[in-house]
Amino acid sequence: MKISADALLFDNDGTLISSLESVHRCWSRWAAEYGIPAEDFARVELHGRPASDIIGDLLPAHRVPEARARIDELELADVPGGGVVALPGTVELLGRLPADRWAVVTSANRRLAEARLAAVGISPALLISADDITRGKPDPEPFLLAAAKLGFEPARCVVFEDAPAGLTAGRAAGMRTVALTTTAGRDELIADVVVEDLSAVSVQATQDGLEITAGE
Repeated sequence: MKISADALLFDNDGTLISSLESVHRCWSRWAAEYGIPAEDFARVELHGRPASDIIGDLLPAHRVPEARARIDELELADVPGGGVVALPGTVELLGRLPADRWAVVTSANRRLAEARLAAVGISPALLISADDITRGKPDPEPFLLAAAKLGFEPARCVVFEDAPAGLTAGRAAGMRTVALTTTAGRDELIADVVVEDLSAVSVQATQDGLEITAGE
């Protein structure tokens, strides 16, 4: 599938990088510390959602700020320990993009997102994190803010996501979507095109914008 666009908006974890080992290690420790029953923890979707929303599903509202600070502490401290890797195609694709034509849009806080990206040598000119918004994915606010910061119309932006919540946010923002099957099956992903990972995507910069080829 060929798509003409002005800018590309990338989710981070599960799209550009994988930190699944770190995520599960830290959240399992956090759940144990807070006495969350295993069956309750298993029912909560961790991927692609802000930490405060996840915690809000498990603890009373008055405990969320302190519990959020604790998971932030655990995850940031865990980055140097390994478990964060660039996914196939990430480095090659980003290397072909003009710096002002793409952004990372993540549900993580800024310090954690920057640390994980730095661990694989990625330094985006624009990063939209949980610290920048009031409503996280699946709300469109993060993607709309990224488009505004880059200076492009939402309809001319393409979202790359691996999580259903992120794809919902992209569609709600009026953007075209490319889903990656890095963490979910094809039957769970609603998008304009579905690919295995970013190695199945190529981009050419032109005078008029970007020409994206996605898929086989």
